[in-house]
Amino acid sequence: MTAAVAVTALAAAVLGLTVPAALPPDDPLPAPARFGLAVAAFAVAQLARLRFRTASGMVSITWGEAALIVCLYLVPAGWLPAAALLGAGAAWTGMSLVSDRRPALELVRIAGSLTAATALAAAVAGVLGRPMLAAPTPELAVALAAGSVTYLLTTAWLGSVTLALRHGIPIGPPLLAALRGKLLMFVGNVAVGLVVVTLLEIDARWLLLLPPPLWLLQQTYRHRLRADQERRTWRAFAEATAALNQLDERGVATAAVTGALGLFGAELVEVDVARGDGRWRRYRADTGGQVRDREAPPPAAAESGDQELVRLLTVGSVEVGQLHVHFPRSAPPSVRERDAVAAFGDALAAALHDAATHRELRLVTARSSYEAVHDQLTGLLNRAAMLARGDQSLRQLAHDHPVALLLLDVNQFKEVNDTLGHAAGDQLLRLTGNRLAALVRPGDLLGRLGGDEFALLLTAVPVLDDRTAPIAYALRQAREIAERLAAPTEVAGVRMSVEVAVGVVVADAGTADMTELLRRADIAMYQAKEGGGSVAAYDSSRDAASTDQLALLAELREALEADDQLVLALQPAVDLATGAPTGVEALIRWRHPRRGWLGPSDFIRPVEHSEQLGSFTRYVLDKALAVAAGWARDGLDVPISVNLSARSLLDPRLPAEIGDALRRHQVPPHRLVLEITETVVMSELEIIDEVLATLRSMGVQLAVDDFGTGFSSLTFLTRIPVDELKVDRSFVIRMAESPEAAAIVRTTVGLAHELGLRVVAEGVETAEQRTALAELGCTAAQGYHFFKPMPADKIGAVLGSLRDNAQRNVFPLRADGAS
Repeated sequence: MTAAVAVTALAAAVLGLTVPAALPPDDPLPAPARFGLAVAAFAVAQLARLRFRTASGMVSITWGEAALIVCLYLVPAGWLPAAALLGAGAAWTGMSLVSDRRPALELVRIAGSLTAATALAAAVAGVLGRPMLAAPTPELAVALAAGSVTYLLTTAWLGSVTLALRHGIPIGPPLLAALRGKLLMFVGNVAVGLVVVTLLEIDARWLLLLPPPLWLLQQTYRHRLRADQERRTWRAFAEATAALNQLDERGVATAAVTGALGLFGAELVEVDVARGDGRWRRYRADTGGQVRDREAPPPAAAESGDQELVRLLTVGSVEVGQLHVHFPRSAPPSVRERDAVAAFGDALAAALHDAATHRELRLVTARSSYEAVHDQLTGLLNRAAMLARGDQSLRQLAHDHPVALLLLDVNQFKEVNDTLGHAAGDQLLRLTGNRLAALVRPGDLLGRLGGDEFALLLTAVPVLDDRTAPIAYALRQAREIAERLAAPTEVAGVRMSVEVAVGVVVADAGTADMTELLRRADIAMYQAKEGGGSVAAYDSSRDAASTDQLALLAELREALEADDQLVLALQPAVDLATGAPTGVEALIRWRHPRRGWLGPSDFIRPVEHSEQLGSFTRYVLDKALAVAAGWARDGLDVPISVNLSARSLLDPRLPAEIGDALRRHQVPPHRLVLEITETVVMSELEIIDEVLATLRSMGVQLAVDDFGTGFSSLTFLTRIPVDELKVDRSFVIRMAESPEAAAIVRTTVGLAHELGLRVVAEGVETAEQRTALAELGCTAAQGYHFFKPMPADKIGAVLGSLRDNAQRNVFPLRADGAS
C-alpha cells in the first residue's frame, strides 16, 4: 500500500508541474514565491496537528482543508500535489525527528497519502470552478468546499485502510472514529479557508488580525477533542473493568488482555497470573485479537519504559500477577494513560484475587460435599448417603421390582484392633472396602455404615415367575462375596483371612425404604452370627413388628394427604404462681379409619426411621402454626411447642422450611418452641449444632424435653443455649415417695434458675405435686391436674379464660398507708 500511494503521489506531483499554468501577466508575486507560499501553507497545516487515541491506534487531525482552500486560491491547481508533497513531507519529517521517531517508510506513506488526497481534491475543485485568484462567489465556495470534502474523505479512508491492514481489523471502526473526531475541525477549516480567501481578495493586510482567533480556535478544538476522548476513555474503562467480574482465572485474564488492548490502543498486552501452587501462567493478546496462554516462569522484576507500562498486581501484601501494556512507537503513553493503566491494574488485581478465592472456595465446597457423603477411611458412601441414594434408587424402580440388601459385618475385627493396633484395623477395613468395590455391578450401591459394617444394595435382581428366584440370587451373591473376602491377605505383616457375616433381605422396591431394609438385614446378620454360618436370609417370622410397621407407613402416606386423620391435641402449661398460660404443647393423634385412635407411641417410632419423617414434621408444624396464628387474631400471645425428632436435626434444610412456615402463617419466631431430647443435644454431630444455631439465630425458642433421663453431663447447656427445661413426668410422679426423684427435680429447678431458664414440670396429676413444685420454685407445669390434651377448637376459650382469671387475681394495694 505504501508503494502504491508513493507512486501515485509522485506521479501526481510531476504531472501537475508539467501542466501549463496561466498566471496573470501583472502578477505581483513571481511563480517561485507563490509555490513557496503553498509549500509553507501545507507544512504549517500539518505542524498544527491534534492527535487522539482510538481503539485502533492514534489518529491525527490537521488544518489540511484550510491550507488546501488557501492554496487553491493562490497557485494553479497543478502545482498543489508537488507543494503538498514537499510541505507535508518536510513537516512530518521534522515532527518525527523531534518526537515521534517514525520509520522512514511511514513518513513516505503519510506524505504520499496527503499528496494523493490533495491531487484528487484539486481535480474536483477544478472541475467545479477555477478557484485561482477568483472573486469570492457562492459558486467558488461550493467548489472549494467540494474539494475539502474530497480531501477529508480521501485522507480518512487511506489512514483507516492503513490501520486495518496493520492490525488486522475491519476498516469501519477507525474510519468512523476519524470522521467523528474531525467533523468539528473540518467545518472550522473550511470556514477559516474561505475567510482567508475573502481577506486576500479584499486586502491582505487584514490577515494580520487572524493569529489570535486561529489560536483560540485551535484551543477550542483541542479542548473538545480532549473532552470527547476523556468521555470515551472512561466509558471504555468502565466496560473493560466490568468485564473483569468473572469467577474463573481464565475469564478474568482473557477479559483483561482484550479489554486493555482496546482501551489503551496498545500493540500487545500480557498478564502474568500467579497460581496458588507456585506456578505462573501468561495470557497474551496482540492487535490480531487472538488470546494465547501458556505456562511461564515467574516474571522478573521489570519497570515501565517509554513504550511499555508494567504494573505489579497485588492485593494487600499478596502478589497475584503482573500487567504489561506495550504501546506503539508512534504513540507513547501519556500521563493520563499511565494513571489509567495503574487503575486498571488495581481492578484486575482484585478480580484475579476474587477468582482465586472463588476457585479455592469451589475446591473446599467440592471436598466438603464429597466428604459429606463418603466415608473418609474407605472412600465408599457413608451411612447417610447410603440411605438417601438407596431410597432414591428404590423410587426409580417399579413398585414390584425385587431388590436385595446385603449387610456385612467383619468377624473378629475387634481382635485385630486390640492385637495389631488401630492402624491395622483401618488397613483391614480399606482392604475389605476395595475388594467389595471390585465386585459391585452397575446400578448397585455400596457403602460403609460405620465400624466394620458394610451394606450392598443389589438393584439388578432377576425378575422371574419363580418367587424364590430373587432370594436365591441374593444368597448366591452373598456367598460369593463372603468367599472372595475370605481369600488370604496380609495386614500389618500378618497373613490372615477376612471372614464376614452377611445378612440378606429381599423385598419389592415399593414396599420398604432403606431404613426398613437395613433393619431387616441387621436381624438376618445376627441370625447368621448365631447360627455359626456366614450368610443368612431375613426370616419375617422372627420379626413380628415388620409387616405391621410397613403397612402403617403406607397408611400414614395416605393420612398426610387426607388432612382429617392426623389431628392436634393441645395441652396448656400454666404458671404455678398466677395460673396464667405460659405455653401450649402440640401433640399429634391419628384418627385412623380402621385402627381407631392412635397415640404417638403407636406410630411415631416407625415414622422417625422412615423417609416420611420430613413430610410428617412439616405437616405437624403447619398445623401447629395455623392454630397459633388464630390465637394471635384473638389477642392471645401464647407460644406453641412442637416436638422435633432427632433425625430432623440432620437435615440442613430444616431452618429454611421452618422460616417459610412462620412467614406463611405470620407467626413471630419467638412464639414457636421446638422441643428436643437431651440425648439429641448431647450429640457431637456438627450438622446438629449448625441446625440448632441457625434456629436460635432466627429467634425460635428451644426446650429440652424429658430432662434428667439421659446423660448426666450438663455441658450441652453451655454449648447449645436453650430457653426451657421440661422435667420428665417420671420424676414428678415419684417426688412424694422417692427422695432421689425429688432431688433431681430440686436440682433441675435450681440449675434453671442459675442459668436463667424456664422450668416446666410434666405429668402433674395431683394438688400435692403442684404444691411441692411451687415450693421448689418451679416456673410452670402441665398435666392432667390442670388440663388433658384437647382439640384445637376448644383450646382458644381455655387460654382466654386462664388469661382473664390470672388478671383478676392481681389486686392493687391501697395508695396511702399500704401495709
